[in-house]
Amino acid sequence: QVHFVESGGGLVHPGGSLRLSCVALGSVFSLYGMGWYRQAPGKQRELVASVTTDRNTDYADSVLGRFTISRDTRDSAKNTLDLQMNSLKPEDTAVYYCNVLKAEGIDPNDYWGQGTQVTVSS
Repeated sequence: QVHFVESGGGLVHPGGSLRLSCVALGSVFSLYGMGWYRQAPGKQRELVASVTTDRNTDYADSVLGRFTISRDTRDSAKNTLDLQMNSLKPEDTAVYYCNVLKAEGIDPNDYWGQGTQVTVSS
């Protein structure tokens, strides 16, 4: 069963921008905080940006000031999560995933999607 559909990745030069989008299929996800995670080759998956149901945002130090996360839950059956990425660096190269934040009653490990590849290279 598909829960999240990520899109918007691609190849970009250093200093460039990309906008990632995610559609969360299922009204249950509107009840939880959500985030964008990434996994670079040979590294553990990490949370880079998150947004709560109250739209409070948080960012990893490595992307603070460059990435902006936003969510739209007006359609309760299909809420969206975007990540605007500016001033991209080669170290931002990774597969990016959207998912819920870990909370009581829900585990992100049950919902990983295919992700979208972001490659920053000259």
